[in-house]
Amino acid sequence: MTLTSKVLGSRAVAALTSPHGVDRYLEMFHPMWAAIEVRARVVDIHRENPDAHGSAPVATLTLQPTSTWRGHRAGQYVQVGVEMPGSARRMTRCFSISSAASLPGERITLTIRANDEGTGGGHSVSTFLVNEAKVGQMLHLSQAEGDFTLPFTPTTGGPDPVLMISGGSGITPGMAQLRTLLRDAPRMGSSGGRTNRKVTFVHFARSPEDQIFADELAAIAAADNNIDVHLRYGDQTFSEFELRRLVPDFRNTDTWACGPSGLIELVRAAYGEVATPEGSGATDCPNPRLRVEFFKPPALTTGAAGGEVSFTRSGATGENTGATLLDQAEALGLNPESGCRMGICFSCVKTKTDGTVRNVLTGEESSLPDEEIRICVSAPVGDCSVDL
Repeated sequence: MTLTSKVLGSRAVAALTSPHGVDRYLEMFHPMWAAIEVRARVVDIHRENPDAHGSAPVATLTLQPTSTWRGHRAGQYVQVGVEMPGSARRMTRCFSISSAASLPGERITLTIRANDEGTGGGHSVSTFLVNEAKVGQMLHLSQAEGDFTLPFTPTTGGPDPVLMISGGSGITPGMAQLRTLLRDAPRMGSSGGRTNRKVTFVHFARSPEDQIFADELAAIAAADNNIDVHLRYGDQTFSEFELRRLVPDFRNTDTWACGPSGLIELVRAAYGEVATPEGSGATDCPNPRLRVEFFKPPALTTGAAGGEVSFTRSGATGENTGATLLDQAEALGLNPESGCRMGICFSCVKTKTDGTVRNVLTGEESSLPDEEIRICVSAPVGDCSVDL
C-alpha cells in the first residue's frame, strides 16, 4: 500500500469526508481513483457462443480494476454491483473469475451467462452485463472471495493427479485453474508449459455450439501439457461408470466439481456422499478428496407450507408457498436488495420478527424472534414476519 493510499484510507480523512466517504469524492474527479472501494472499467467484451440456439448467450468481460484490487486466486468469485437502468439502487450478483490468478491491480475476466436470476420480471444483472454493457462502463466490485481454490502450484507437491468436473457455466472457475496451471507451469520449449500433476478435465455442455472456450480447450487437449480434456454433450450425462473409466481411482483423487445442483448431487453420490436432509446442500460421510461449488441452492421440499408471510415494513402479505423469503417477496412485487442468491454474500440479510424459517442449504430450523436471516436461503415454516 502506498503512502497516498494509507492517508486517503485513514480515519481522519474518513471523518472529514463523512457521510459520503473519500471514495465518493475521488470518483467525482476520476472513476478509476479509489482509496478503499474497488471499481473496474470494462475494456473488452467477447461473445462466447454466438452460434448457440435455444440457450442463453454468454459473454466474457475483461475488466481493469482500480489499484485497490488485491488480486485473486484461481477458482474465486467476485461480487459485481451494477447501477441498473430504471432502478434507484445498485444491484449485485456473484460471478466466478474466469482468468488466471491475478496480482494487485491486474486485469481480470468474468465469463457470464445471461439468465433471469429470479428478479421478479425486471432487468437481471447477468442479462444486462451480457447484452447491454459497453466498453468503458464502470462496475463496482468486491475483493475476491471463496475457497474453491487449488492448494498447490504447477510445480509444488508430489505427482498426485487432479480431477476437475464441471457443467454449464461451472466451467469458469475450472478454466481459471487450468489457465493458472498452464501459465505458471515450467516451460517446455516451443510446446509451452507442462504441469507436474496429471489433470483430467471433464465438462458437460448442452451442445458443441453451446460450448464456451471451445477453441482454447481444443488447443489444451492437443498440447503436450499433462492435461486430458473430455467434453460431453447432450444426452452424454454424468455417470459413475464413465468417471471410473476415465479415472479408475477417482474417489481417492483430489477433485474439484462445479456446476448446477443436479450435477453436483450426482457427483456427490458417486463419491459416497449422501445428501441430508433430502435435497439440501449438506452431506453425510463427506469425502475429503471432493470439493464442490454449485450455482443455486437445491430445491428443498418442505411439504405443506401453510400459514401467511408478512413483510411488515411494506405491508405486503401473502400465502406461504414454501419458497424462499426472497422469492416470495419478489412474487409480491417487492424488490429487496440481494446479491448471490446462494447465501454467500450476505447482502440480503433482514430481520425476522416472528415465526420459523428453514435454511434451504442445511435444513436447520430457527424460531428465534428478531433474528437476522439471509432471505435468499430461508424458507418460512408456517406463519412468518420479516422487517421488509
